[in-house]
Amino acid sequence: MNLRAITVAGLCLALAACTTTGTSGNGVEARWNGQQAGAFFAKFGPPTSDSTDGNDTLYSWRGGYKTRTIPAVYETLSDGKRGKLKTPARREYASCSVQLRVSQDYVIRSVRIVSDRPGINGGKTYCEEFLGES
Repeated sequence: MNLRAITVAGLCLALAACTTTGTSGNGVEARWNGQQAGAFFAKFGPPTSDSTDGNDTLYSWRGGYKTRTIPAVYETLSDGKRGKLKTPARREYASCSVQLRVSQDYVIRSVRIVSDRPGINGGKTYCEEFLGES
């Protein structure tokens, strides 16, 4: 009987030691989860709107307006010279829109990207570039 109780207690302790940690879905969330919402708004500007969801407040924020030039892409020939034009240079108008879930103590609990632009050459998205930097 004692051996069974010790085994069950040991199993319970082993299971209690196991925890799951959520992974952030994006670089913005990785940077801002657990930070003060005031620091976010001081750095990037005020929210455009807010609403309540239980004990949390949902803030909508939009900003980071930028016009960027995407360079042309050419074929690379075997002799190292530039070949035919694959995609022409273009201008792109970028901005970022996110929704912040903020607790009653004004700490960011989650960041959901609402509107974003893909990164140049498969890199970080525009929101990750703009909001993810320290």
